[in-house]
Amino acid sequence: MKATSASKKHADELTEAEAKAELARLAREIAHHDALYYRQDAPEIPDAEYDALRERNASIERRFPALVRADSPSRRVGAPPVETFGKVRHAVPMLSLGNAFAEEDVADFIARVRRFLGLGEHAGVDVTAEPKIDGLSISLTYENRRFVQAATRGDGTEGENVTANVATIRQVPQILKGKGVPDTIEVRGEIYLAHADFEKLNAEQAAAGAKVFANPRNAAAGSLRQLDPSITARRPLRFFAYGWGAASALPADTQSGVYEAFRHWGLPLNPLMRLCRSTEEILAFYREMGTKRASLGYDIDGVVYKVNRLDWQERLGFVSRAPRWAIAHKFPAEEATTRLLDIDIQVGRTGALTPAAKLEPVTVGGVVVSSATLHNEDEIARKDIRIGDTVIVRRAGDVIPQIMGVVASKRPKGARPFRMPHVCPACGSQAIREIDEKTGREDVVRRCTGGLICPAQAKERLKHFVSRLAFDIEGLGEKQIELFYDEDRIRQPADIFTLAERDARLPASDRLVEKKGFGSKSVEKLFKAIDERRRIGLDRFIYALGIRHIGETTARDLAKAFGTFATFRAAALAAVKGGRDSDAYREIDNIEGIGETVVDSLIAFFGEPHNLKALEGLLEQVTVERFVRAAAVSPVTDKTVVFTGTLERLTRSEAKAQAERLGAKVAGSVSGKTDYVVAGSDAGSKLAKARELGIAVLSEDEWLKLIGER
Repeated sequence: MKATSASKKHADELTEAEAKAELARLAREIAHHDALYYRQDAPEIPDAEYDALRERNASIERRFPALVRADSPSRRVGAPPVETFGKVRHAVPMLSLGNAFAEEDVADFIARVRRFLGLGEHAGVDVTAEPKIDGLSISLTYENRRFVQAATRGDGTEGENVTANVATIRQVPQILKGKGVPDTIEVRGEIYLAHADFEKLNAEQAAAGAKVFANPRNAAAGSLRQLDPSITARRPLRFFAYGWGAASALPADTQSGVYEAFRHWGLPLNPLMRLCRSTEEILAFYREMGTKRASLGYDIDGVVYKVNRLDWQERLGFVSRAPRWAIAHKFPAEEATTRLLDIDIQVGRTGALTPAAKLEPVTVGGVVVSSATLHNEDEIARKDIRIGDTVIVRRAGDVIPQIMGVVASKRPKGARPFRMPHVCPACGSQAIREIDEKTGREDVVRRCTGGLICPAQAKERLKHFVSRLAFDIEGLGEKQIELFYDEDRIRQPADIFTLAERDARLPASDRLVEKKGFGSKSVEKLFKAIDERRRIGLDRFIYALGIRHIGETTARDLAKAFGTFATFRAAALAAVKGGRDSDAYREIDNIEGIGETVVDSLIAFFGEPHNLKALEGLLEQVTVERFVRAAAVSPVTDKTVVFTGTLERLTRSEAKAQAERLGAKVAGSVSGKTDYVVAGSDAGSKLAKARELGIAVLSEDEWLKLIGER
């Protein structure tokens, strides 16, 4: 009988242990898709499937707020900027939007706004409604009316400096005109391609033997990221403004009022934007846009609603990665049918075997698609997908679709259920589904047990090791890793730092300088770049090791907690020796942002002798620097706060949002990790527990004084 997987269970059915493991899986999967979408403009799943991943993450976090991870997708947006362009730090983060998929979701959004603001059940809430352009988000800075800088969204905190390229877009005004233009304002909007321009561009690309773009969004992103601005200038990019970031002043006190000022200043706005005064008007606009969608001449994937009053926007604030005062109402995805030609197995960096569907090419929503990720063997079995089947594929603006199901009436005779291989196709090692010790259930993913002997894993681990957030060695990218691994020049991380020494001992004809694509200068530059990375920060080093479940944020949490690699390694080895019931295990588990999944991964890594041997060899070549904590930005940065009872000056939601803006973590229950309990009237058991544990208890006035609000 097939085991039930936690990933297939509803959030309400999960145990706490299952929820913790599922949140870890979702954090990894969503981060992977963020990097593909925001950095490489090469998404591999449709928007609808991505949105479903985020919604599942959010639903689990709502049920288990204490399990919210430091690297949770709800705490971030996008992906880090590409290094080719300079970085721009956004004065005001460029956040994403929460999603609505049904009309009830929109009604819930309005109801939440009323509750947060303390309004009556039937109080009017005006919102602006405008088409959600499927393009590339951009930030334009104007100083003294003049355009001075453009930046992409990036990871929401830092973006890419694309000023020279954006300056070539005709619809972006170089000088703002009219009255009331502030000294400084950051205008935000979307860069996109019209359908007719996209078709013309692809025809020109095909005639020149150049890359043909999959869809208008990818074409717009690729055009904007050209290193030569003259190429961007030849691409017919367009721009719509939809908001703002930092501003020395604003010309109005409503969203629609600022839009009207934008129009007078010469900024292009979507003429379909409308002010709606009821939920009925909002939904009518959404239906109208759905009807007009195919005839607009550019891609939209939904409608965006924003609370009109700016003072209400200020009070509503933000929750994790999105504003409370805005939401995106997405359109349903588009579907088509095609034939499944084959199922390939791909082996990832962690040894995960992922089935990939090879499809007979089909046009879905104007884009030709020929492949899809099938996720895992349970998903294939659940949908009873067989090679040769006619399958229903769905996409929502992306390149690779989702397989929704099978057209059973068209199944060919003799089609047999797909059987996932039990050996790794890359190295022949056994491929198993791990058993969760707490639940006794099988992991949804089958993994190769070959570890470092598996070429698929070894190469990917080395690529991860030299990646931008890890050792970031210039000139040693994915292609070089592939080549050096295949030629037996680099097999494990330490080999990178002995490359020059070993190369010098080779016969002259075998040295790197004699290889095609390498010259004396490029080899000298590579060896110098490697030497420059012999010193590395603790957080980057931990991340570079590629330990399962340890991403950039978790690596930083560990580095912050232990300070030095020696201390970190000693704690991990003690946990290996003592096991899950030891004080050493609990010491790591008690670190803020770290849970049992991470501790188990550390035990697995440091409990493997070959990992320790490789690590010792690496430490002979590099120096891991002590982690230096950044200065606190507020009196409550990194503090854990619990609010209890009835507050007089703030609603509970406002108090929580205020604390999170100042860098505090707001918890729902009192524990030994709690730093402050802010108690209003009628405080109950939480206040009693705080006094029992000796935790600092503050009144509302004392809290406001502490954070500088009095």
